[in-house]
Amino acid sequence: MARIGVEESLTNVSEALRSRGHEVVELKQESDAQGCDACVITGLDSNVMGMSDAAIQGSVIEANGLTADEVCSHVENRLS
Repeated sequence: MARIGVEESLTNVSEALRSRGHEVVELKQESDAQGCDACVITGLDSNVMGMSDAAIQGSVIEANGLTADEVCSHVENRLS
C-alpha cells in the first residue's frame, strides 16, 4: 500500500489509514514528507505567510473539517 505522511496531531487519521493497510509516517518536520505518496495536514497553519514550498511530489490533503474516514477516502481517491 501507499506511504502516507500524517501530521502528529492527527492520531485518529493515522490509526484509520493503518487499519486500511497504509504505511503511516509521522510528520514532525518537513524532511519527513520525502518519499511519501501523499501527506495529510491539519490545514490550520498552511500558507500563513503567503509562501508555499512543495516538500513532496504527491498529494497534500487538508484534514480540517473532515472525519478520519473522509480523509482516508480522499487519500485513496487521489492515489488511484
